[in-house]
Amino acid sequence: MGTEKRDADLARRASGHAALSEPARLLVVDALGVGDRSPSDLVAELGMPSNLLAHHLKVLESAGLVRRVRSEVDRRRVYVRVVPEALARLAEVAGPVPPAGRVVFVCSANSARSQLAAALWAERGGSAASAGTHPADRIHPGAVDVARRHGLRLLTAAPAAIADVVGHTDTVVTVCDAADREVGGAHVHWSVGDPVKGGGAGAFEEAYEEITGRIDQWLAVAPAGSH
Repeated sequence: MGTEKRDADLARRASGHAALSEPARLLVVDALGVGDRSPSDLVAELGMPSNLLAHHLKVLESAGLVRRVRSEVDRRRVYVRVVPEALARLAEVAGPVPPAGRVVFVCSANSARSQLAAALWAERGGSAASAGTHPADRIHPGAVDVARRHGLRLLTAAPAAIADVVGHTDTVVTVCDAADREVGGAHVHWSVGDPVKGGGAGAFEEAYEEITGRIDQWLAVAPAGSH
């Protein structure tokens, strides 16, 4: 995203958040819900003076959160409706879009979290690999079991060292705090709890669900066709 486009997007989001920082305007948006209401309907329902409602509607309209349309039957009658896509944008978490190239997920042992993350990324159509800063002798059985329960195919049969996997064009994502401190250079970090230390199938299920959520959240900001 270019600087001008980024700044314009930030300004729009800031304007939207500022408009909704007033409880009365949140009340108006809630009253509109998914339907269209006339200002007189809102005045009657909310018990708000018409001049105050007009002020709040003007602020919401300026922020792009609501818009007015005229009745096809009576052109003097105006309806107010929310702009769903504008409200949805306020809930988005801004950040860098996912890379188009390969993503290498790294944890210390490369026996659980990074293996699951790479498999999940590949399942969603991306190019992926995994590695460890201190690779274990084998993939942990708990990771194998949780992958099997979810029909997920792990990409490798054994852990690998980061030096043998990561190339200069790869994007590195660390999925354990130890690896975050050990990996040099720019990288993305996800602080995922160690299921091996947690013990039991529940800990591996929690790690699987957290990594799934992280990946899906990241992919949600990708432009159409970029991944």
